Order: sequence, then C-alpha cells, then structure tokens
Amino acid sequence: MCNETPLLSVDDLLGPGVGPVSLTLAIGERVAIMGASGAGKSLFLRQLADLDPGEGHLSLRGERREALAGPAWRRRVMLVPAQSGWWAPTVDMHVDPSEKAHAATLAHRLRLPDDILTREVRVLSTGERQRLALIRALTRSPDVLLLDEPTSGLDPDAMAAVENLLIEYSREGTGIVMVTHDAGQARRVANRSFVMEKGRLAPAWA
Repeated sequence: MCNETPLLSVDDLLGPGVGPVSLTLAIGERVAIMGASGAGKSLFLRQLADLDPGEGHLSLRGERREALAGPAWRRRVMLVPAQSGWWAPTVDMHVDPSEKAHAATLAHRLRLPDDILTREVRVLSTGERQRLALIRALTRSPDVLLLDEPTSGLDPDAMAAVENLLIEYSREGTGIVMVTHDAGQARRVANRSFVMEKGRLAPAWA
C-alpha cells in the first residue's frame, strides 16, 4: 500500500482555525481525529470537503482539487456532518431510486426499522438521522468519507453496527477520516489516530 498513489493527499492545508496540516490517506485507510471542542476538527473536515476557503493543496488519486468543480469534488470526498441537512419531507426522497434496495439493506444492518425509508424526516430521532445520513452517503459511493461524530447519539449496539459497517467499506477501498471524542472508538476503528490542537495534528499515541 505504501507504493501506491495515496487516495487523498493533504499538503500544508491552511484556513480559518485550521493548519497548516499535511496528511496522506491510503486506499481503504481509516483515520481518527480527536481533540477538545473548538480545536478545529470540524473545520478541518470542511476544508477537506472544499466547503470553506483556504490555502494549500489537496489531491484525490493524484488529481488536484483545482481540476474539479466543487460539487464534483464533494461527490468523491463526501462530508457527513454531525447534523446533516434534509430538504424533502420523507427519507426515501433523499435516496436515488436505483439505490433504494441498497439503502434498505444498510438500514437493516444499522438496526433501523424496516419502514424507516418511508418515514417523514420530522419524526426521526437524532440517532436515526445520523445513521440515515451515513446510508445516504454510502449509496453514493464516494472515494473518501469525512465523518463528524457519526455515532455520538447512538446506543452501544447501534454504535457497533456503524463501526463494523465502516470497517467493511474501508476494506473495499473507501478511505475514512472520522472525528470522534471516543478514544476507545478510535482504537477499535482507525488504522491511525491523531489529536488536533489549535488546528494542528499530532499522533494520538505511539
């Protein structure tokens, strides 16, 4: 894996509250980012998704960020924020019709009710919205998933289901950068873990 072109390359990324940060993510690698509130973790994910202005260089499979329009980059380097947006009244309106069977399978694996895709968004719990936002992203097959506290509102069983699914998808080649406050989760899920302080990254442990 070390001889391959990195899936994602980050060189001297610098923006409000972030950086400079340099990082490489290999194909199928899972990276955890920890740190205190306000350390810049969510801002770092937004920089990776090209949602906030900044300096430095990002490349995906060797292709520079500047070569892609913003929406095209974000389809491949996809952010799932802590609170995702929902713009239509029912869940299934947020899923491509060709991916509804896939979404239903993922919903079952993430311990969601069988009829969850037909429910109105307004009646969903925080934990249901978190898992459905992840499902929505996975059905779009991004190269890299950027996850901001994806299990913060979940019980241990649902958390384990999410962690197992992320590991499975990474083994199929998806790169994952996950913000978490849970050191135990970082140890369970990540290949490498970092702590962010004042917008900079340092290894979490030897």
